[in-house]
Amino acid sequence: MNMHKIISGSFFILAMTVNFGFFYGEPTVLEQHSSYELFAAIIVNLIATVLKLGDRTQLGAVLLATSIVADIQLIASATVWAFAMYVIGDVNIEAATAIVSLSGGALLANIVSVILFVGDTLKSKR
Repeated sequence: MNMHKIISGSFFILAMTVNFGFFYGEPTVLEQHSSYELFAAIIVNLIATVLKLGDRTQLGAVLLATSIVADIQLIASATVWAFAMYVIGDVNIEAATAIVSLSGGALLANIVSVILFVGDTLKSKR
């Protein structure tokens, strides 16, 4: 077994599932979305991005791109939340929807990453 593949795959899937945990719920009700879970999703996605840095294949470049997209969208989601909370002073429905929608885009990028990773694993020779 390749230990790097096991650890990387675990973090790719963990990034997707933690992101889904934050995304799941009514988009306009921010009480259904934990700020701690968004923070965890950002951290796990950043770790997954670092794990993708060493791969110099074409697939590795695509995996890195999907991870960077997920990072940008999750950080943007947290930025919108912080801006609405501390600058505007209230997280209205529009801000809540933007926060959850941005994490949905990151979730989609994570799903693409996991599908590509599983596909590459299935086609690799033993």
